[in-house]
Amino acid sequence: MESINQVVCEKRSYSREFHSHQHEFGQFLFPLQGSLDIQTKWQEIKLNSDSCFYLPPRLVHNYRSVDRNEFLILDIPTHYLPKDTSSTYMQLDKQWAAIRYLLLEETKNRENLSSIVDLTRYVTNKLQISNPPSIDYIHKHFKESIRLETLAKIEHYHPVYYSAWFKNKTGKSPKAYISELRLKEAKLLLLSTGFSMSEISQELGFGNSSSFTRWFVSYEGISPQKYRNLNNG
Repeated sequence: MESINQVVCEKRSYSREFHSHQHEFGQFLFPLQGSLDIQTKWQEIKLNSDSCFYLPPRLVHNYRSVDRNEFLILDIPTHYLPKDTSSTYMQLDKQWAAIRYLLLEETKNRENLSSIVDLTRYVTNKLQISNPPSIDYIHKHFKESIRLETLAKIEHYHPVYYSAWFKNKTGKSPKAYISELRLKEAKLLLLSTGFSMSEISQELGFGNSSSFTRWFVSYEGISPQKYRNLNNG
């Protein structure tokens, strides 16, 4: 198994044949040209120029590229990494694109690694504090009906594994996490607006006020109207 003692940031290209390995360090992959097929036990990803990917230490993975390709690779020794990281697929938003640009610029300066190390610390901290894409999706769409398969697809996980991965990340099941967000929003609407039960149930994506009331009682033990009366003094 490969291991390293210092940060390595360089451009690499990959062949058309599948190769399989694991390593004792974390690795960020930033596509510059072409795409890369990556397979783990629970994920299948086609990594292209609008995304990036993090591979944690000791994760067996297969990889190949069927087109002309070039990738910026950041190999990170374990002492820079937070504990218990998992493979993470990310859209290349403005922040990640800026990070890729800065890493590219610093690779031109081979004599001074301090800037690369500083960027690596920034990247690993961002990895630790950033919400995975599916959790961002939940926060934007929790008022709607969300299927487990939709969330798993966002992370490129098989649905069977996604729930276990999600619980490891949040300490809750996807269903409990979504319900917690909806309940928090329901309480906010009950106490800060004059919306009727029908309006609140519609805002939260319930078919009618009766189903909203039953759902609220199952969590709080009292009806939403009674909750409003008790807490509005």
